Amino acid sequence: MSSVALRKAEPAAGTTRGPARPRRIALVPTLTLLLGAVYCLLPVAWVVIASTKSGSELFSTFTFWPGTGFADNVADLSAYRDGVYWQWMGNSALYAGLGALLSTCVSAVSGYALAVYRFRGRESLFNVLLAGVLMPPVILAIPQYLLLAEADLTDSYLSVLLPQILSPYGVYLARIYAAAAVPSDVVEAGRMDGAGEWRIFSRVALPMMVPGLVTVFLFQFVAIWNNFLLPYIMLSDDEKFPITLGLYTLLEQGANTPALYTLVITGAFLAVFPLVALFLVIQRFWSLDLLSGAVKS
Repeated sequence: MSSVALRKAEPAAGTTRGPARPRRIALVPTLTLLLGAVYCLLPVAWVVIASTKSGSELFSTFTFWPGTGFADNVADLSAYRDGVYWQWMGNSALYAGLGALLSTCVSAVSGYALAVYRFRGRESLFNVLLAGVLMPPVILAIPQYLLLAEADLTDSYLSVLLPQILSPYGVYLARIYAAAAVPSDVVEAGRMDGAGEWRIFSRVALPMMVPGLVTVFLFQFVAIWNNFLLPYIMLSDDEKFPITLGLYTLLEQGANTPALYTLVITGAFLAVFPLVALFLVIQRFWSLDLLSGAVKS
């Protein structure tokens, strides 16, 4: 009996016996993530609920109790100054959409050149770009204003668009992604086949860089959409304001007219929808690009 018991106690061949450890839930990381989620989502929940309240309900009901005035708030917001809110939304779409598209194009060309070509001063130029990533936008806003004022471009759409075209962080991401996604053998094969440098970039390298460029576009779109300081310095005509600056002017007027607070909250809630829609659309392209790359490889 003892020999049989010993044989049963021995581990099977090719396996190692380890100490039996009970499963433990990582409480500290889980609680940290939950607290972070609450911290991020609580203001969003407040805006969503507050946008449903009328002016009287906003200051008299429980904070997280829904109201009954969302439709009236949207109607009042649309009627305010003949629909200037939707003009602000259109301006933001123009600044963010066109600015992000141009910035992505510049980042793609610059990142590809820094990743593929070898030339004197390449690393120094890249280090200067990295310094631009670390530079706070508030430091650059005043010099940009002075330069555009010399060119008589202030208080125009170009005064907001032009400073956004070159994104040091976008160039950095494009270079990193191009170095990882575009093999040097493929570039050399294109040159041996007689293709020009622009043809190699547009027909060979650019399709490989699409997932990274989608990320650059998303980051730049969100940054321009949420930008407040640059339009605040550059623009004086409120019909050219983006949504951030337009809501700020409404909030300032709300100090004397409390009824405008509901318009500000409703406008802030509606301004989130374009970002959510863009993220959902771009997430689809991320999945398609990554899946097609995996299949082709």
